[in-house]
Amino acid sequence: MSEVPAPLPMKLTILSRSASIPSTRRLVEAGRSRGHQVRVLNPVRVEMHLDGQRANLYYRRRKLSPTDVVIPRIAQSINNYGLAVVNQFAMGGVPLVNTARAIAESRNKMRSLQLLSAHGIDIPATVMAREAAELKAMVGLVGGVPVLVKLLQGQEKHGVMVCESLQSLEAALEAILGLGHNLIVQQYVKNTGVDVRVLVVGGRAVAAVRRRPRVGRLSYTLNRGARLEGIQLTLSQRQAAEKTASLVGLEVAAVDLLDVQGRPKVFEVNSSPALPEMEAATGLDLASLIIERAEVLAADGPRVGLPEPEPVAPLLPPAEKPRRKRLPRLSVGRG
Repeated sequence: MSEVPAPLPMKLTILSRSASIPSTRRLVEAGRSRGHQVRVLNPVRVEMHLDGQRANLYYRRRKLSPTDVVIPRIAQSINNYGLAVVNQFAMGGVPLVNTARAIAESRNKMRSLQLLSAHGIDIPATVMAREAAELKAMVGLVGGVPVLVKLLQGQEKHGVMVCESLQSLEAALEAILGLGHNLIVQQYVKNTGVDVRVLVVGGRAVAAVRRRPRVGRLSYTLNRGARLEGIQLTLSQRQAAEKTASLVGLEVAAVDLLDVQGRPKVFEVNSSPALPEMEAATGLDLASLIIERAEVLAADGPRVGLPEPEPVAPLLPPAEKPRRKRLPRLSVGRG
């Protein structure tokens, strides 16, 4: 049996606030173990320049050297600036593991749920409103308490709570809405549902864990005390996770779903999932799988990351009858 050839060395850029963040550190280790040059750039230290013809990037006022592929891990706290940096790389034709558009889509919880629901993905019952009284009145539409309360654009570590009574729900709603945050209220199946996180890489579900909140905690997220167990996915779980990642447009995604009596309901998508916890639970080298996907994207070559606008037909004088013209095809640049 012939050996699989080693990957060609490439220049890999990871956009992350710090190389010491555990998931970023794992990606750096995996990239270097495969022979690649890896650099970590803090997105807020990246400067951008546009003049209508060029899209340049600088880091601490020095022009950035070329890179073969970018893995964005943009924190919610710097979302707007970070996604502008990701877009700037795309304008330069650099392949991206996750595009700015897909990251933004996943970050808006209600919009991503609307997208999934419109394409036949089962989701938990969800309500959204601007007033605490309206949300409280609509709790019956999601099956009553307990419910999940989520910030519309919260982070993986924060922004999710479980309210087990109407009193606690009312207090939470008034406090959150009073701070100017938008939120959604979602069905929470406490005893009969199985809480599953699926890692999808390159359109394929590569790992899955079951999450069990520790005794006495109402935690519902990976990074706030839940105990993880590696599991084998059912066919329906696998299909739901892979279709979800494809619809949102993410090459790397953690798809969170609640399996209720064999029916997986997708309740969230994360574009920068925590890796060490899932690796420990599954025994898999997930960071290397992400690097391998980056290698494939880099091998496909540079591409124009933003679509060109369609040409606008010129205005014709009233007396002249416009002729139907076939619009030219949009071509994809190669550098």
